[in-house]
Amino acid sequence: MGEFKVHRVRFFDYMPTAIRAMAFNSRTERLALARADGALEIFNFADNYFQEKVIPGQDGRAVEALCWVGQRLFSAGLNGEITEYDLENLRPRYTVEAYGGPIWTISSNSQGTLLAVGCEDGTVKMFEILEERIQFQRNLDRQKGRIISLSWHPSGTLIAAGMMDMIRIFDAETGRATHRLLVERGVGASKSKEVVVWSIVFLSDHTIVSGDSAGKVQIWDGVTGTLVRTQLVTKWDVLALSVSNDESSLVAGTSEGTVVQFQFISSTVGQQDKEWVRTRTFKNHSHDVRALAHTETAVVSGGMDTQLVVRPLLDKVEKNTQESALRKMTLPHRSLVCCAKKAGLLLFQFPDHLELWRLGESDGHGEVLKQKDHICCSALSPCGGWLAYSTVTSFRLYRLQNNNISITKVSKLPKDLRSAHQLCFSPDSSKLFASSSHSSVIVVALNQPECKYLHTLKPKSGSRQPVHLLFASEDGKWLATANTDCEIHVYNLDKLKLHCTVPVYSSCPTAIAIHPTTSNLVAVHADQQIFEFSLVQKEYTEWSRKLQKQGLHSLWLERDTPITHVAFNPQNPAHIILHDTFMFCIIDQSLPLPEAKTPFYNQMTLRSLPEPQRIIHSHAFKICKNFQHLMCVSLLEDHSLVVVERPLLNIMSQLPAPVRQKKFAT
Repeated sequence: MGEFKVHRVRFFDYMPTAIRAMAFNSRTERLALARADGALEIFNFADNYFQEKVIPGQDGRAVEALCWVGQRLFSAGLNGEITEYDLENLRPRYTVEAYGGPIWTISSNSQGTLLAVGCEDGTVKMFEILEERIQFQRNLDRQKGRIISLSWHPSGTLIAAGMMDMIRIFDAETGRATHRLLVERGVGASKSKEVVVWSIVFLSDHTIVSGDSAGKVQIWDGVTGTLVRTQLVTKWDVLALSVSNDESSLVAGTSEGTVVQFQFISSTVGQQDKEWVRTRTFKNHSHDVRALAHTETAVVSGGMDTQLVVRPLLDKVEKNTQESALRKMTLPHRSLVCCAKKAGLLLFQFPDHLELWRLGESDGHGEVLKQKDHICCSALSPCGGWLAYSTVTSFRLYRLQNNNISITKVSKLPKDLRSAHQLCFSPDSSKLFASSSHSSVIVVALNQPECKYLHTLKPKSGSRQPVHLLFASEDGKWLATANTDCEIHVYNLDKLKLHCTVPVYSSCPTAIAIHPTTSNLVAVHADQQIFEFSLVQKEYTEWSRKLQKQGLHSLWLERDTPITHVAFNPQNPAHIILHDTFMFCIIDQSLPLPEAKTPFYNQMTLRSLPEPQRIIHSHAFKICKNFQHLMCVSLLEDHSLVVVERPLLNIMSQLPAPVRQKKFAT
């Protein structure tokens, strides 16, 4: 496998915040997820559940609810604002004040023409969805208590609202309340204690399903306004409900961390009439399940324990397959660590600040940034002399002095350098590359006192999607970019123009790198496929063609965490180094590819076998799994290896507020 001196770093205590809301778009198979710090994440369920986009949070922006309208995404929060997001430039597009106090819920009609929000002041406010914005249309009849939850009838003519102790049904055209459904407090409950209807679902047959703070899931007849059935599912709160598209299955999330499934089936064999029957209980969370989404084949849940869980429904998928496996998403699906290879410095990116560390020392060298907007991206130059970061509204560049780690802000920046989706320095630290709108990349020359704009690189495809990967070749000749349209473009930096575009593959690239001697580009995709493309010949290499013809090993393809980093061994040009969250791998291109029935041994296990056995099982993929949560693997100039791992923290000990722990490098 090769011998490396290893710097093992275990003090990057990155921790996502709690999940507050989610919304699933069944047409595009995208899940939008909102966290407690205001950050939004977009997952592509059709592409191996890849975390495709991240919109950074902002101090004071707490998202309480999310809603898709076609391919447009809206949120509402306790700040009383409705926000639409620019999913191409990864930022809020605009915000509209609802003027009803904190907003608890947001929902759109199935026609995609109206948005309804439930407010603290007891109003349901309707907004018309226009091509570029939304416009206030009217208030429905004002109620005495806050509106906690909303659900439209599929026809778009009625809307149900969950409140304190009751449910109201409104005529969406007249704005009048037509029914009042009183919610029981439950057996033994105090008369002074209100029942909160946290979630509500309005089905096409006019059935209303509610979940409340008394632990009940209740079925109502929306025509007569009468209670049909009560199911006590927890001693605590039912916080979220979600129903399948065909309305045959419904799930409820509780503050005990359980998800309870109900199905619309016959309760006894041979009976024709159907009813809602409790069928399964899942326990995949340690604390409150705040958000749910019911896809065609699975239940997606998230909450206070920060975990995003995809639980396949075994009656909807083939058993004992990759599709039937439970997924607990391991995040992030992008690198938050940058290594200055020549200076031995590490940069850790947190949502609201950066930390700079020197290898071999147990104390960090201070924090950079503490402002309202959270960080989009950051980078550290290989020489350790430059540090850059961007938010959605601003860009910052700093000059570093390595001896005492003094930081000086560069005040004069090119006007084109306003913000960036991704950042990268050239290997000689003379240039900075910043990805901008429409998949373009701004090239900036770095001088001692300031920096100078050189050129903007643009693809010919006309893609409007953001660049999420940048890689500059070791010889300074090539720059490779990848965007969420699955495009990989390569630019010639000597001529400052597009050199070639790699044939578009259907899965999004998760890591790219250019070999320092062969100028071959290696790309790994969300579906775990690997390609090698010759920049000189502008075609796939022979090794890549052989790999695609034979196919990757099933155990490689069944991994559920994406490769986030690719590098090369300067001591052996045939070695490709890559890693995901739990696995470090060296692909030796000089060895044969593994056959379908070849065991995929961990290197520690392989080492324990007798030598004849080791020779028999030897193949190109050398895998080591002795890691807890890999965040970064990087080669330094002295050929030693930096391995950054997230420390093993008890997640729930960080609730409600994170407790920072440090385990120093060894």
